[in-house]
Amino acid sequence: MKLRELTSPVTGQPIKDQVLEGRQFSDRATVAFLVILVITFILGLRYIYLQVINYEEFSTRSASNRVQIVPVAPNRGLIYDRRGRPVAENNPAYRLEIVPEKVDDLQGVIGSLGQIIELPEDTLEKFERNRKRYRVFDSVPLKFNLKEEEVARFSVDRHRYNGVEVVPYLARYYPYGELLTHVLGYVGRLDVDDLNRVDPGNYRGTTHIGKSGVERYYEDELHGASGVEKIETNAQGRTLKVLEREAPVHGDDLILSLDVQVQQAAWDALGDRPGAVVAIDPNDGSVLAMVSKPAFDSNLFVHGISGKDYQDILDAPGRPLFNRALLGGYEPGSTIKPFIGLAGLELEVISVEDQVFSSGRYYLPGQSRPYRDWKRGGHGWVNISSALEQSANTFFYQLALDLGIDRIHDFLDQFGFGTRTGIDLLGENAGILPSRSWKRGQFGQPWYPGETVIAGIGQGFNVVTPLQLANALATFANGGTRYMPRLLYASKHAGNEQAVKAQAPVVQQVPVIDDANWAIIREGMRLVVHGEKGTARAIKPESGREMAGKSGTAQVAEQAEDEDMDESTASHLRHHALFIAYAPFRQPSIVVATVVEHGGGGSREAAPVTRAVIDAWLDQESGQ
Repeated sequence: MKLRELTSPVTGQPIKDQVLEGRQFSDRATVAFLVILVITFILGLRYIYLQVINYEEFSTRSASNRVQIVPVAPNRGLIYDRRGRPVAENNPAYRLEIVPEKVDDLQGVIGSLGQIIELPEDTLEKFERNRKRYRVFDSVPLKFNLKEEEVARFSVDRHRYNGVEVVPYLARYYPYGELLTHVLGYVGRLDVDDLNRVDPGNYRGTTHIGKSGVERYYEDELHGASGVEKIETNAQGRTLKVLEREAPVHGDDLILSLDVQVQQAAWDALGDRPGAVVAIDPNDGSVLAMVSKPAFDSNLFVHGISGKDYQDILDAPGRPLFNRALLGGYEPGSTIKPFIGLAGLELEVISVEDQVFSSGRYYLPGQSRPYRDWKRGGHGWVNISSALEQSANTFFYQLALDLGIDRIHDFLDQFGFGTRTGIDLLGENAGILPSRSWKRGQFGQPWYPGETVIAGIGQGFNVVTPLQLANALATFANGGTRYMPRLLYASKHAGNEQAVKAQAPVVQQVPVIDDANWAIIREGMRLVVHGEKGTARAIKPESGREMAGKSGTAQVAEQAEDEDMDESTASHLRHHALFIAYAPFRQPSIVVATVVEHGGGGSREAAPVTRAVIDAWLDQESGQ
């Protein structure tokens, strides 16, 4: 509508139509009110949708913006020796963590961090590998075990690094270093393979896991159970307060049967020579010492070993990573003779009165090839006791032939030869206990009498581990009870004051046909140390203690008929030296098996080591 324009007759100025303008304003106000009403109605509907219909969903989203669920790793259980000495501890430490989602330029931030914190190339490589298995909003460890100066430098520049935090944690520490490496093993950083063998939900927040040894075998007990915290944060992600907490469950503390002092005695007695020592309490199957030398420092692996340190271990002489006590396979040599002798007596193939003339050489009927005795000219007439005392090969050549390889196999099988002991460690070697069927299955060949002859002195196909040999001797020393040897002595669960003692299972009870037969073998072994002609009489205790033992020499390289090993023989060609013993003679509380690689004679090299271990144990037992 076009307004009619009126003019004043006096001034000639236009005069507005007030009625019409009022009507026009009223129409516009009405339209504006309707628009506002519609918008208000729409806002009201939206408000109802947000606050009523979808209240729970958006309330949860709102809470997640200020509340975070943070996993809390449990404290790993501690490990002690049987006398309460801590052998695996948890020490306070700091690690640097990054939440990739909160970092705009990840590589730039890492490069900047490298200017204030040392970040070696292998550390960065491990971070990249780990980052791929984490979610983008997870906190990924960049570096463990930060130095105090590094923590201080980062704290000064903390404001520059959103999404980067220094986190306190408890780090595993092994106070005895390489002394217990092959028993305890070590913990290392979690990787994909580790998560495939555990419950990932229970490892939320956990960065380390048992990789070998006791740490690996008892991982479930040592780890405990993870907890969670609900924490309130500000816009920058800073923690304001803890809203709710589900506490983690502390891992079990383990008490091992090992005695650190006995372990140390074995370690020191071996000196710089590679070898292994295993000591067992024959009364319950508990392992008192298990030494493999050389070894390495487990602490190097806890925070991630550097490439250089790992290469140094690989290049070190003597294969420090190899656990000789558990995996080492050796011909038992003459340490097998007490068991062969017992088989002869129990199966009535020989009696204590039977004698064999030892001339220094033994011939199979119809053969011209001699089987030598270790002593030129032999030992003369010997029975089972004197044959053990002097380690007369000729006696056991004949006895083995009379027994036959299958009866030898079946009798020695009862003592655990050729079978894993079942100790609470992974990767044990089973050794070899040969028989006719074993050889045919292994090589498709028949068994020959000459192989039976040398089996009687622990040569040929026979292979034992030091642990296996010690456990067989423990079975003999206690009268025939074969235990499954155990490192775990007791465990203490979180919240419990008292430790629960572990029991070593009984695997088999070797039948005793005649106690007198066992006594004859024991006496022969006593004479090895205390007899006038005993091969190990040099270690006879001066304190009046009685012990029983048997030396052994395992051939490494083939010798000519009249060739003997001496100082001129290359070290890697010398025989392995073995010795087994138990004490006290009448009520044994410890058995020991020792192997000194390329040591030469068992009585000369391995027997003193065994004696040192026995003394260390008995001195503690008697309070000396």
